[in-house]
Amino acid sequence: MKKFIPDMITSMNLLCGVIGVVFAFRGRPDLAFVFMLAAAAADFLDGLSARLLDAYSDMGKELDSLSDLVSFGVLPAVMLLNTSRTCMFGESWVNWTPLLIALASGLRLAKFNVDTRQTSSFLGLPTPACAMLVGSLCFFVAAEPASFLATWCAGPVFVPVLSCCLAALLVSEVPMFSLKFHSDDPRILKNKRIALALVVVAAILVVVFCRLNWSLAVLLILTAYIVKNLLYAAVKL
Repeated sequence: MKKFIPDMITSMNLLCGVIGVVFAFRGRPDLAFVFMLAAAAADFLDGLSARLLDAYSDMGKELDSLSDLVSFGVLPAVMLLNTSRTCMFGESWVNWTPLLIALASGLRLAKFNVDTRQTSSFLGLPTPACAMLVGSLCFFVAAEPASFLATWCAGPVFVPVLSCCLAALLVSEVPMFSLKFHSDDPRILKNKRIALALVVVAAILVVVFCRLNWSLAVLLILTAYIVKNLLYAAVKL
């Protein structure tokens, strides 16, 4: 019976992703983002339970990728598409560029399944990180319609540029460090995680003291994660 537990948790990931898509289409980015976070929690717990129970399976691996495609590929693409349409008050070719995120996420997940180099770190932006960056952005814009980010989303440049950059990072070969801890992790990797932890604390403090919407903290943390990895790749750390 224990071998089915990780698959059941993975199914919750998929279910949360589908519900999130429904709320995204209904113009509720707040609830869509909450279900995205719930999907991310299930995505973490299914891997943890599989390791603890030693219940790995080929079916579980495929189900995990399919669930991630919905929760961290389709859902953020729909959220950003709907946000750009809402901010611009009409249809435009700009509205369709977020669909590149869904396409690149599918390619990213398919590549991850067959790439043996990504056991302890990533090559390219992980789909959950991309999704939560987009989800937190959409949530913040909806919660703070007078913010500069809402103004950017209403323009013809920010959304397509962001969509193209994230799609490119998803399928890129840029090394990205993992947040999964192992006892034999090199010291430089531990230092990278410590540096990111300091950013997390700083982002939370900024949001709390400035009384901003909590989704901005998630947005700042994910942006810092991407920027730090790009800098590390540039200097070959």
